[in-house]
Amino acid sequence: MKILLDTHILLWAVSNDVRLPEKAKKLIENMENDIYYSMLSLWEVEIKYLAHPNAMPVSAKELSEYCVESGYQKLPFRESHIFAMAGLEREEGTPAHKDPFDRMLICQASVENMIFVTHDSLIAGYREPCILVV
Repeated sequence: MKILLDTHILLWAVSNDVRLPEKAKKLIENMENDIYYSMLSLWEVEIKYLAHPNAMPVSAKELSEYCVESGYQKLPFRESHIFAMAGLEREEGTPAHKDPFDRMLICQASVENMIFVTHDSLIAGYREPCILVV
C-alpha cells in the first residue's frame, strides 16, 4: 500500500514522538507499505520554522534528511494535484477546514492512489476515500 503522511504524522514518526497513534505506527512499520512524504510538507515546515523556530523543532532540510534516513519516498507536487483541488468537497454540515496544505495533500493522495494518514479529525469531512484518520 502507498501511504502519504500528513505533516504532523510525519514529524511525529521521524522524531518517535509519543503522540504518533499506534495505528499510524503499525502502518509505517509494515514493510509491505511504501511510505511517502510530500514536498508540500517540507514547504509547510519551513514556513513555520522561519516564522516560529521555537515552536517548530526542525527546518525543512532537517526533516528531509530524517525522511531519507527513515527510508521514506519523496512525492513531488504536480500540476494534476493542483487541478484535483477543483473537485475537493466537504460533507454538508461539517465544520470548516481552512488549512490549504491539508487540502493539497489530500489531492496528492487521491491523484496518486495513496492512503492519506492524518490525525486531524476535521479532514474526515472531505468526500475522499483516500483519507484515513488515525
